[in-house]
Amino acid sequence: MRVSITAGIPFSVLDRSRTRQGRDGPRVLRDTVRFAGRIEELGYHRFWVSEHHSVPGVAGSAPTVLAAAVAAATGTIRVGTGGVMLPNHQPLVVAEQFGVLESLFPGRIDMGLGRSVGFTDGIRKALGRDKQDADDFPRQLAELLGYFTGEQGAHPQVHAHPAEGLRVPAFVLATGKGAQVAAEAGLPLVIAAVRGEDAMVRAIEGYRERFRPSAWGERPYVVVSGTVAVGATTEEARRLLLPEAWSTAYSRTHGAFPPLVPVDTVLDTPMTARERTLFEEARDGQLYGTADEVSAALDKLLARTRADEFLVTTSTYDGDALLDSYRRLAELRGLR
Repeated sequence: MRVSITAGIPFSVLDRSRTRQGRDGPRVLRDTVRFAGRIEELGYHRFWVSEHHSVPGVAGSAPTVLAAAVAAATGTIRVGTGGVMLPNHQPLVVAEQFGVLESLFPGRIDMGLGRSVGFTDGIRKALGRDKQDADDFPRQLAELLGYFTGEQGAHPQVHAHPAEGLRVPAFVLATGKGAQVAAEAGLPLVIAAVRGEDAMVRAIEGYRERFRPSAWGERPYVVVSGTVAVGATTEEARRLLLPEAWSTAYSRTHGAFPPLVPVDTVLDTPMTARERTLFEEARDGQLYGTADEVSAALDKLLARTRADEFLVTTSTYDGDALLDSYRRLAELRGLR
């Protein structure tokens, strides 16, 4: 009998609060909170929410607010952000927000941090930011962590209450230079398993080589994130991923990320050659199939990356089918 390594590490969930045709943003956010409760029941380790601004297909724009609602509706699962885009905010305010979260839900809050800014000039202008602000991420990160440790650096008279003295686990989402920043700060790394697996593995190896032990982490910790769909059949699992793939292809050809639509709508939609290519590319790197097929694929990925944790980021139109996929994944991991 083949021994799986998949059951040996924690599995967690990132929910982007994707809007769906016929379901508006407010309903989707309430769905996210309810979904977190089901994920907790299935035995997953963490439940994270994301930050997007002015994106029609994503309702989650205020991750710390949504994380508070999720934490209040659950009891044991860790809750956090995947992530707060630090260049969009003042580090002091972010520290205060997470200090409040940790005070209200002690021992359950994670602080996932990214370096992205708004994806269009209009959004960046509305946020009071510019593309170059992402380059300041290392300084902002150091300032933010300093508010928790009491080492305020450039602002010695400023204290972040109630964050100071608390220790909220911090994670760096690897985009561009993110892996190097995580290593130098001594923080866990979250990196996506997408196209270009070789590049991802090199980034992870570089992170481990450059890691500097800190008050936030004594050793490297790698969270690999990716899309996983488990179905009764391979085709059932494949269909689950089509709505998100189509939204991705549409966004790259029309400049707007749309709500998810049913699988049959995707299959009935005429695509240009460019859209078809992008649609197929959007499915690269995704893991799907029966429980045995997914288990084998995950084992291969986890063995190659030596990941400490896996963060599942699957989205689809059918919420019941999505939950069933997470249930099947939990079963093959022995969570249930």
